[in-house]
Amino acid sequence: MDASLDGVLTVFCDLDGTLYIGDRLIPGALEFLERCEARGIRRFFLSNNSSRSVDQYVERLQGLGVVVTADDILLSTHDLIAYLREAGHDRMFLLGTAGMRSMLLSAGFTLVEDEPEVLVLGYDTEMTYQRLAAATTHLHAGVPLIASHPDIVCPAPGGGLPDVGAFLALIEATTGVRPVHVCGKPSPSMILHRMSSLRVAPDSCAMIGDRLYTDVAMAKAAGVRSVLVLTGESTVLDVEVLPAEERPDLIVESVADLM
Repeated sequence: MDASLDGVLTVFCDLDGTLYIGDRLIPGALEFLERCEARGIRRFFLSNNSSRSVDQYVERLQGLGVVVTADDILLSTHDLIAYLREAGHDRMFLLGTAGMRSMLLSAGFTLVEDEPEVLVLGYDTEMTYQRLAAATTHLHAGVPLIASHPDIVCPAPGGGLPDVGAFLALIEATTGVRPVHVCGKPSPSMILHRMSSLRVAPDSCAMIGDRLYTDVAMAKAAGVRSVLVLTGESTVLDVEVLPAEERPDLIVESVADLM
């Protein structure tokens, strides 16, 4: 595959570090999306960042000039909700933002402070020490831990910010507890459900992202084409140390170079 993306009919595009960093669009990102529309390529926006709800993502992208609807957004929180339903969990203690809380409540789950069945950890940018202490108390008591995604850092203009993976390291150091399940990328379920509903073949889809251990790994697991952009976390040196089968199909400086 080359930067023309010939044969691609559906694009799954990461957000943080791929289309924008902080409140700034990657130069050329809007033009890339316009080229997708001109070629009739359906595009979806994926994020492991569970700090925002779908409505908040729609509002943010529209504020950046991106034409988007709620149906175009696929979040790790969607994958989390599917997992919780399949596992039969209901009562949970949440370390998460108001946006994540709203999605879980809308999905019918019960959020509690005492005697939870599980403890759910999201990218909680509103966390207080008191909430973290309450969470560790539940974990010491044997409540199982489920995480929305594994990302260690969240890209930001001034450098990476601590994300769920960093919180998990803190929690394990404090309690010895590791999660029983981690949702979101690189789990292929993030996109396989949508591919099935669209009835699109894997070789006609491309996943574009800035992380090898989530974006590219998910593309490999789902059997879709993988495109790594160098505007976020990963570098060419990171790619060179990987086995051949784990390397992306295409590396570009940014989405501006595609098509």
